[in-house]
Amino acid sequence: MKITVNGQEREAHAGESILDLCRREGIPIPTFCYHQAFGGQGACRMCMVEIKEDGQSRSRLVAACTYPLTKTAEIITESEQIQRIRRTIVMLLARRAGENPLLEELSRAYGAAHLPAITVEPANCILCGLCIHACAEMGRSAIWSMFRGVDKRIATPYDEASDDCMGCAACARVCPTQAIKVEEEDAVRKIWNKTFALVSCSRCGKYYATREELEYLSKHGDFGQQQLCETCRKKNLAYNIKTFQQ
Repeated sequence: MKITVNGQEREAHAGESILDLCRREGIPIPTFCYHQAFGGQGACRMCMVEIKEDGQSRSRLVAACTYPLTKTAEIITESEQIQRIRRTIVMLLARRAGENPLLEELSRAYGAAHLPAITVEPANCILCGLCIHACAEMGRSAIWSMFRGVDKRIATPYDEASDDCMGCAACARVCPTQAIKVEEEDAVRKIWNKTFALVSCSRCGKYYATREELEYLSKHGDFGQQQLCETCRKKNLAYNIKTFQQ
């Protein structure tokens, strides 16, 4: 399916999102609430683009991360209107995370004005929702958004240690502004007001995961049974593939 992006013809797969097409073709579109593991949420609106589909007389604005391509279309990713929208979004989010490198870079790129900073909890949180999705995908839902309006924030129930949290830190790994703090010292990890004992890799000895996480993963597959860190797991997989090919 032929799609025109910024005046150049591209080949799209029916049903894929505009963002997936652009990323595959190396066309930059900024995002905050998108992660390849979860797909698009359409929450932050940073990925807005203009699209004019076959049969339409005028273009309209859509979120690139959630809009599926089903017919021939013309897409513009960096018009004056889009830049104005992104400038406003960055300007407002920078109040919550003004010293974050990502927000600083986007502020310069879109010429966003500097507004007085506001105090948020956790610090630098821009309420993108990725951490909530990560926790839900792990099957736990230990954190969620609390309150509304200016008081809205991400937290565990009553800001106490959650029984559902297994300390996997998936929420912290997907956070675009590093707002979720993870403290690790020796064989101990602290996150969301809860302390976990870490398990060492059976191959290299590196502490890499909590016991609760490995127990949970073992119940839902064989991922945690070997007790290998990511690096050693990759080495083990590469060795098995090489052995099989021989």
